[in-house]
Amino acid sequence: MARGINKVILIGNLGSDPEVRQIPSGQTVANFNLATSDSFKDSSGNMQERTEWHRIVVWGRLAEICGQYLKKGRQVYLEGRIQTRSWDDQKTGEKKYATDIVCSEMQMLGGQGGSGGGSYGDTGQQQGNTAAQPQARPQQNYQAVPSPAPQAPAEPMIENDKDDLPF
Repeated sequence: MARGINKVILIGNLGSDPEVRQIPSGQTVANFNLATSDSFKDSSGNMQERTEWHRIVVWGRLAEICGQYLKKGRQVYLEGRIQTRSWDDQKTGEKKYATDIVCSEMQMLGGQGGSGGGSYGDTGQQQGNTAAQPQARPQQNYQAVPSPAPQAPAEPMIENDKDDLPF
């Protein structure tokens, strides 16, 4: 029986510089907020923009890389999983919840000076530089980070007449 899939893909901008620290076990952890935005038309036909804020948690060597290269406002592509944690509030005694995105892959986009930066996995190993290969197609394995930019169709789409359809 399938166990399920818990996968998140986000492209957004950092709301602040990453906060990097070491926990008592010696492992490095980085925390930051990421803003994603989408646009939609409201019931009156006016364009609206909605921003969602995501709490990002990064562990190990990838956390160190985030602390070194990511800054407030930087656009990044992230892959990870959703994790909800709970605790008891010490003042009120009520149960509190927080939902985090635990990041396992990161790719710097846009960037300073026009460089795209590289992509990094949870081992902290650089997986390639998108600035050096802007048209490169991702490898067909789970370690590759796909290009987030959609490809435009080579030819314009032509609407078919219903009589030409084979069914």
